[in-house]
Amino acid sequence: MHFKIKKYVRSVITPLLVFLLFIISSVSVAQEPPPRPIEVTVTAQQLTFGAFTHGAVGGTVTVEPTGIRTSTGDVILLGLSYPFFPTIYEIVGNPGTVVSILNGSDAVLPGSNGGSITLTIGSSDPASPFVLTAVYPNPNLLYIGGTVTIGNSAANPPGNYSGTYNVTFVQE
Repeated sequence: MHFKIKKYVRSVITPLLVFLLFIISSVSVAQEPPPRPIEVTVTAQQLTFGAFTHGAVGGTVTVEPTGIRTSTGDVILLGLSYPFFPTIYEIVGNPGTVVSILNGSDAVLPGSNGGSITLTIGSSDPASPFVLTAVYPNPNLLYIGGTVTIGNSAANPPGNYSGTYNVTFVQE
């Protein structure tokens, strides 16, 4: 009898141990590679507001991330073959990486004929925070719009207004 119990225990325990080793080995996986830092590239398409004119009051011109342009006050939007569009950024990183955008403070844009206008960075498409979906090294496109505040015609004479602004990308 003693022999049969040992044989029975051995026949039950051996498959049980093999099963447990299988479970343990199937649960253990290799460590995930460390997160890849995102790479941000500004494309040739920069935030541009196109041509417009204004009167005694002034107002704003807004370019949405979708490319739609609107105005307030007595600002009149003109065509005149001057383009308007949001900035496009290319962001490269691992799919599933969460990215947030921190808009910098308002920027003052000096004019070619005197005066200055204020630029406020607007929303983005996709909206912040967003998840990278393109497989590395393909870029995810991010569109950012903005609003310029224009004074009256004496404070902001016709001309070209340009300058720089800051946007910070945070990889979460």
